Amino acid sequence: MSQPEIMLPREQSRTLATNKLIKNTYLLLAMTLAVSAGTALFAMKTNAPLVPWWAMMIFFIGMPFVINAFRNSSWSILLTFIFTGVMGYFLGPILNFYLNMPNGSEIVATATGLTAAIFVGLSFYALSTKKDFSFMSGFIIVGLIVVLVAIVANLFLAIPLLSLVISAAAVLLMSAMILFETSQLVHGGEDTNYVMMTVSIYSSIYVLFSHLLNLVSAFSGE
Repeated sequence: MSQPEIMLPREQSRTLATNKLIKNTYLLLAMTLAVSAGTALFAMKTNAPLVPWWAMMIFFIGMPFVINAFRNSSWSILLTFIFTGVMGYFLGPILNFYLNMPNGSEIVATATGLTAAIFVGLSFYALSTKKDFSFMSGFIIVGLIVVLVAIVANLFLAIPLLSLVISAAAVLLMSAMILFETSQLVHGGEDTNYVMMTVSIYSSIYVLFSHLLNLVSAFSGE
């Protein structure tokens, strides 16, 4: 058998595996976003209180590690729905806070539209061009650490201008994350876990939306 005849099935197998990974990831992502939206709406309707920032941060950072520990079992999917459902519930009181502003509906709608446009646009670009954005990993890790430290510091300093700078940096960083994560779907290989990819992309969308809310409200005069 000639070399081209050997390579063709391997290439086809790799393409099929990549397409399956992309399909499973976006299907699960759509389901988790729906669950998150549902629990956020429930929290809004019941006027749930704001969750302490430290509790929210511990859950947001720690839960993906728990899911990763069960990444090769069916429990990972259940834990993913728990994670996204709880994070949606946490978001409910925050949305109520913005909706209580004079132009709150416009703020939330604009932030939602911008989040969707950024995610769809960047994902489409990464999938269509098939560029490898793995070179951004070092920048993203450093950026995450810097932004996280700045967020914690500003919780005590409460400087409005710093809050806007942090949100702007977070939006750029999450945009880079979406490019990187989508690139991983294409170039990550057959061992890439679609559940962990879903958790990662969901987290990026969540943070992106949260900081866009802050930026849109600030630029709208609130």
